[in-house]
Amino acid sequence: MGLNSFGEVATDGGRVLDDAETVRLLVEEARLAEAVGLDVFSLGEHYRDGHNDSATPVLLAAIATATRHIGLGTSVTVLSTNDPVRLYQEFSTLDAVSGGRARIVLGRASATESFPLFGYDLADYERLFEEKLDLFLRLEREERVTWSGTVRPPLTGQRLHPRMRPGGIPTWIGVGGSPDSVVRAARHGLPLMMAIIGGRPQRFARNVELYLTALDRFGRPELPIGQHSLGLVADTDEEAVETWWRYWRPVVEDVAAERGFYAPNRERYEAEVEHGALFVGSPETVARKIVRMARDLRLSRFDLKYDIMHLPRDARARTIELLGREVAPRVRELLAADTVHA
Repeated sequence: MGLNSFGEVATDGGRVLDDAETVRLLVEEARLAEAVGLDVFSLGEHYRDGHNDSATPVLLAAIATATRHIGLGTSVTVLSTNDPVRLYQEFSTLDAVSGGRARIVLGRASATESFPLFGYDLADYERLFEEKLDLFLRLEREERVTWSGTVRPPLTGQRLHPRMRPGGIPTWIGVGGSPDSVVRAARHGLPLMMAIIGGRPQRFARNVELYLTALDRFGRPELPIGQHSLGLVADTDEEAVETWWRYWRPVVEDVAAERGFYAPNRERYEAEVEHGALFVGSPETVARKIVRMARDLRLSRFDLKYDIMHLPRDARARTIELLGREVAPRVRELLAADTVHA
């Protein structure tokens, strides 16, 4: 059980925090996540107004110095527009600083601002990811790497420093629903993290079956499957539903205008809360919904994206507290009962 943040700016008493205040708040929230017993704190990678997660390894290193036990990872690292050599060095350094707590989720990106920012062509979307994934995994798994491709200069017998632990850090593939990405994760022997942000999560069951079938075809053992979804936990269902609606609605309206999605309305919102991918409610409500997903999608990991633009910092903190102190223990209790009755 963990948390995901995209570094979205918070408010405090109606005042919008500036970027620097938001960065410092993330360090505080990671410290709180550890105190309430959560397993992982992860950050995304975005390059748009209101998001402050563009230098993820730097921020995770700052969090490492403020915590002792919690896992430190990414909800997505846009591998296509990162250099695998530099990425290896950044995360091997993070792993050393944190005492072996680093982990990473690699993705192709649904938000594509990094492509023009760093001089990449979207026409190369697939080739960039495939070649860079191959190189990054080679760097993790091999002592010295000789590699050549079309997206960066070749390497000849290169040994990077600082060294990662043998085999590299825990590395997942993040997918938004593409079957090709699911098969790619299985082919490389990597755990699967599904970003489920809308609609009924159970529709991803066919991707789970595809993944398990592909693992078997490639001669690999079963590997962990995780889910990343949005939500808020409050003391009551009513408080959670009303608070999230107030801040979720304008964000989705902007995304709808940008990408051609449906404009949100209250009826669709309540359907998403009841049956869809929004994990919004009291601790018992959210726990039972996570358990349903764990059963239906064979999950071993669930990460809640708890921040959304201008959500008050006290609502963010309350979500973290309740997720760690009430939701996570209840999820484990309910799933343990499944094992007993199996």
